[in-house]
Amino acid sequence: MTRDEMNQFCNALPHSTHVVQWGNADVYKIGGKVFAVVGMGNSGATVSFKASEMAFEILSDSPGMRPAPYLASRGLKWLQYYTPEGLSDASLRDHIKASYDIVAQGLTKKKRAELGL
Repeated sequence: MTRDEMNQFCNALPHSTHVVQWGNADVYKIGGKVFAVVGMGNSGATVSFKASEMAFEILSDSPGMRPAPYLASRGLKWLQYYTPEGLSDASLRDHIKASYDIVAQGLTKKKRAELGL
């Protein structure tokens, strides 16, 4: 996926909001909480996303994937896709959507109700 395609996908998720932070990174949030960071530090077609324990363990050492800089170093289960050999486009979309779902589930009951989740 290109950076534009990643941005389009993240932007299309319900209640997704977008801000530019951290030196031109496209940051996507739901309920004010980050679920994806596209193009961290002008790195182009990269995306960092929250992962389940299992996905983090399996994908951390996969080609084109690594623990997300800054985020994973703080003990968080975040991965970064940085080359096309890492995941197929469909699989990458599935992992971004899973990140969105993990973050949405972690919102307060009040915030989920405000968003209609």
